[in-house]
Amino acid sequence: MDKPTSGQLERGRFTDGHTDFTVRASSPVAPDSFQVSADGNAADIVLIVSGLNSGRLHATWGDGWRTFAPDWKVWVEDAAYKVFYNGVGFDDRSGKVRFCEG
Repeated sequence: MDKPTSGQLERGRFTDGHTDFTVRASSPVAPDSFQVSADGNAADIVLIVSGLNSGRLHATWGDGWRTFAPDWKVWVEDAAYKVFYNGVGFDDRSGKVRFCEG
């Protein structure tokens, strides 16, 4: 079986006005998790959400991101879910919506 390319796994992008975030699925078919990385650097993991198939969701924040303000973290989680499921993200915290190809 061929290894999926990053384009097959990428669901879309969003920004908070300071950082650009990329949302990637764990697999191209029935992914059980997704991860959010920062500024095009797949190694800079902001957030991993697992348990998508079981419904037992668990969010894990990356080093350097877990100390951010709770309201910002809720906003990032919400934006990441929207991108993962719909390919829709927010341009900034004002709530403007954009459509992403992903």
